[in-house]
Amino acid sequence: MLDPISDEYYMKLALQLASAATGQTGINPVVGCVLVKDGRIVGMGAHLKRGEAHAEIHALQMAGPEAKGSTAYVTLEPCSHHGKTPPCSDRLIREGVQRVVVAATDPNPLVAGSGLNRLRAHGIEVTSGLLEREANLLNETFNKFITSRRPFVTVKSASTLDGKIAAKTGDSKWITNSASRSFVHTLRHRHQAIMVGIGTVLADDPALTTRLDVPGLNPTRVVVDSTLRLSPDAQLVRDGAAPTVVLTTDRAPEARRRELEARGVTIIDCGPGPAVDLSATMARLGEREIGSLLVEGGGKLSGALLEQRLVDKLVLFFAPKIIGGGPLAPGNFDFAGFEAMQEAIRLERISLQQFEDDICITGYPRYGNEVQ
Repeated sequence: MLDPISDEYYMKLALQLASAATGQTGINPVVGCVLVKDGRIVGMGAHLKRGEAHAEIHALQMAGPEAKGSTAYVTLEPCSHHGKTPPCSDRLIREGVQRVVVAATDPNPLVAGSGLNRLRAHGIEVTSGLLEREANLLNETFNKFITSRRPFVTVKSASTLDGKIAAKTGDSKWITNSASRSFVHTLRHRHQAIMVGIGTVLADDPALTTRLDVPGLNPTRVVVDSTLRLSPDAQLVRDGAAPTVVLTTDRAPEARRRELEARGVTIIDCGPGPAVDLSATMARLGEREIGSLLVEGGGKLSGALLEQRLVDKLVLFFAPKIIGGGPLAPGNFDFAGFEAMQEAIRLERISLQQFEDDICITGYPRYGNEVQ
């Protein structure tokens, strides 16, 4: 059934435009804009690439003279500062837009309401907060990075119903079906970086690239490797498909460090050892302007990140299989654990998807003593 024509109708269209560009804008937000005049859509646009025109500019260019007297529906507050592009709020004022409807205010301290105030000061009617929750969800990675300078961390795991990510022999191909695996490649396209532990690399020699029916964006490959066991012959070193970053410690052999760097690998020190300091890792990745990180590691890496409260979101695939194997079969979260059930990490804001016979549970962790 069609939605009735309303402010919400046009804002939903703007959100769809923004969503389509997820993964393309780096540390910038995804934004959509729809211009409406006299009951007709006269312009549409989305922010497509960092450093290039914002959604409002694309929509205004499409509308041309029709922009004067129109209503602009924008998923994020128009910017009011000079960054890599001029302020969108000034352009909306100059083109004579009569009304602006905004979903979410910009958490960027350089904006944070000033764009809306600027529009109001020039006599433009402003409405804000329409479908705000949906807009904030769309930009959850941007919202975290712009306020903390650390990446939004999503842990993906695929397991059997009894929580095993491999058989006791180490065999793991394939736990989930092809539909689930295709969606995982979509997740890779939508994240700036993908992280695994060295154990995964040594066991599987993965490419960690995006492989879809159409071309996708390859994330930066990040390997947690405290002693630089990564081989120069590994696929993600020699294929040149995407940048590779290795996070290590001062236990790394200098000769191997030089050899990997000569192959184009970036080596980053994250603590004195014996293990990589995962919290420091997030700060280092933030310094490299990585705002979204998809973790596809084994149980030890995923468990350590969860134990240290560094995970923002979990995407858990379950195949309708039971494999057993006891402690010899690795589980999806390997950490010391809690002594009481009330200390358990809970998932909130749960959503469910089904990919043929696989189930995917997506949720946000709430750690033991956090206030609801």
